[in-house]
This record gives sequence, C-alpha cells and structure tokens, in this order.
Amino acid sequence: MSPTENPAQALLTARGLHKSFGGHEVLRGVDLTLHRGEVVVLIGPSGSGKTTVLRALNGLERPDAGTIVVDGGPEIDFAPEARPKPRIEKQQRLALRDRSAMVFQHHNLFPHLTVLENVIEGPWRVQRRPKDEVVAEAHALLDRVGLADKAQARPHQLSGGQQQRVGIVRALALKPDLLLFDEPTSALDPELVGEVLLVIKELADEGWTMAVVTHELSFAREAADHVLFLDGGVIVEQGPPSELFSAPRQERTQRFLTRIMRPLDGA
Repeated sequence: MSPTENPAQALLTARGLHKSFGGHEVLRGVDLTLHRGEVVVLIGPSGSGKTTVLRALNGLERPDAGTIVVDGGPEIDFAPEARPKPRIEKQQRLALRDRSAMVFQHHNLFPHLTVLENVIEGPWRVQRRPKDEVVAEAHALLDRVGLADKAQARPHQLSGGQQQRVGIVRALALKPDLLLFDEPTSALDPELVGEVLLVIKELADEGWTMAVVTHELSFAREAADHVLFLDGGVIVEQGPPSELFSAPRQERTQRFLTRIMRPLDGA
C-alpha cells in the first residue's frame, strides 16, 4: 500500500457539475480539482450537496451536466446530448470507481461476513487479485488500525468506531488513487469519533489523496490542505483552512462558521 505521488499533478478535475432530484437542483455548477497527495475537505449545512459531489466523483451518481477528467485521461462529459450508449456509460462510471474508494457514514459492512472477509471481498472477487496476497495485505491493514485481533469477528461484535475503521481498511485494500469519506464520524457516539479521525489524519500525513465531507471543523483545520464551503449546491468560498476559518470573506461562510463553532450554552 502506498499513497499517490507527485503532488503537483491534478489527479481529478470536475467542472460544472449539475444534479437534480425531481425538481430540486442539488448541484448548480460545482468545480473541483484534487491534486495528488492533497486533502480537500468539504463543509457546509445539511443538504448543501456535499455528499452528491462525492457520489459523482465515485461514479455512484451520474451528474446531469458537467465533466470529469481523471489523471489526464479522456474527458467524461455528462451533458444529456453527450450521453453515450449504456455500455460505454457503464464503463465510464466503473472507471471512476476503479480509481477511488468510498467510506460511508454507516459502515455498510456485510453482516454475514467476518471482518477479514469484508476486507478481502473487493480485492479478491472484484479486482481478482490472488487470495493469498489480499489476505496478507488485509491482516497488515487491520494491524495498522489496531484491529488485528478482530479479523474473525462479525460486524455486530464490534463498536461503531471499530466498524468504521474496518470500513476504512476495506477502502485501503482496494489500493485506490483517491479516498472519499462521507461524514465518516456522523453516526458514531462522541467518544468514538477521535479514534476514526486519528486514522484519517494518519492517512493524510502519509500523503493519500482524499476528499472528506465532515462537520468536524477541528479536524478540517488540522488535516486539510484546502477547504470548500458549499451551500445551496454551489461553492460559496474556498481556500486553505488557515484563511477560510480565520478570515472568511463571504457573509454566508461567516454565519455558518459562527453557528457551528459557537460553544454550547453553559459550556
């Protein structure tokens, strides 16, 4: 396992992403560039489009318009008039998914499989890598997140924090170029949040390319190279965390940060 290299090179470029569900326009022209080795954190109120951006980058959601280019490859154009035949469209979305791995809010582990079986399912059955190889790598990954002794456990025997760490290991086992985290701590009890954020912070320090949706602003301040504030399906403001959190330029960003960073009454 090794993170991507050459931080100066753009790994993924998305331009003009639009997406509607029914009559509700969730994304209204989102531009995003991820450079190799960069950690981009997406913040904003619920319903601002953050998760939809990640799902579009992973090929789980097809934008209604916009383009995505991965690692200098061919441009994928999502405009209705550019829609290819179903077979080609499936290949395009699989190409996005092959380069990335997503960690969801709710673990999404297979309950009938052991921890080890959950981790090796993708590399072995989907990527068709040798089983002995992926089993050895899975044990090493579980050891690095402190779960070496849980390889034969079932998901229901783990705490929420342990399940989410298994979810991270499952993503790493795919050897992706890009790691996507969709509010990875939002479903956890407060005392379990730190153990998951620590693993993600270690991955950031190792140079993995990551896009993270989170409400944990202290984590964003510490781990992010670049922060995007979304509201109403658009990027309202973006910049390095030292600037965006300390001196936001947009009034909407200021109001959001004031509200979310205000200590609880009586604290």
